[in-house]
Amino acid sequence: MQTEFDLKKIKNLVQLAIKEDIGTGDITSKIFIPEGSESNGILIAKETGIIAGLPVVGYVLSQIDKDLIFTVNIEDGSRVEKGSVIASVKGLTLSLLSAERLVLNFLQRLSGIATATNQFVERVKGYKAQILDTRKTAPGWRYLEKYAVKIGGGANHRMGLYDQILIKDNHLKIMESEKENCDIGRLVKKAREQVANEVLIEVEVEDVCQIKEMVDAGVDVILFDNMPPSKINEAVEMVKEFEASRDAGTGRVILTEASGNITIENVEEYAKAGVDRISVGMITHSARALDISFDISYKVML
Repeated sequence: MQTEFDLKKIKNLVQLAIKEDIGTGDITSKIFIPEGSESNGILIAKETGIIAGLPVVGYVLSQIDKDLIFTVNIEDGSRVEKGSVIASVKGLTLSLLSAERLVLNFLQRLSGIATATNQFVERVKGYKAQILDTRKTAPGWRYLEKYAVKIGGGANHRMGLYDQILIKDNHLKIMESEKENCDIGRLVKKAREQVANEVLIEVEVEDVCQIKEMVDAGVDVILFDNMPPSKINEAVEMVKEFEASRDAGTGRVILTEASGNITIENVEEYAKAGVDRISVGMITHSARALDISFDISYKVML
């Protein structure tokens, strides 16, 4: 699967990782490994999964030693079986040993996220629901983790607080405490006046009685948070009914989204409920790293 990757977005993170791990140099390897010796290294999948992060690996290697030769056998998004050789690298042994843990930290973490995402995507195949990520990412890793979600077949929700309007229960509670008018129509209109037309406006629903108000207000996405699938199915049908009967003036199609306590065991039930989107926090915050090894064969150069 080809997904555009922007190296500029990871430069600072990679430099921080190198400084954190290598610092002034690998003192163990400098003592025991002869200067000038060269080795070959191979990245091997120790279990089945989806590979993500090969562009990061290439960039990390180039920052440690520009003369390292990195050869990939597959593309990001490829499914590998246990024992598959993912890529190889050759060059100075000292450079390979310095890069080993950094390379694995990035590749294992991102491949784990891509694999977890793909498992959810496979569970909802045949339904219209799309699997989305959330903002539950490791600080500094958001671009990479959301990239891995796309590699796994999912889609990205908002990147941060700056690129989509999402009015949640806490916003409404605070506005009510400040004696603000919380009429959804007024709030949506106010938001639309202050953001570009392509910016989505999403509102969280706590009760189905709010749905008509939101449809009439012209929201782009209605979020059903922590609702059981049976209730969501009722809500989705109400959205369709109210949308069909309203004046078609905005030209916008209202999307529905489910979130909250969604697992690999119950995600299909949410897809069956008819939502367009299912946001799943665990694919980033709780994904298990994919087991990958970096095996180095050492050869002294005479």
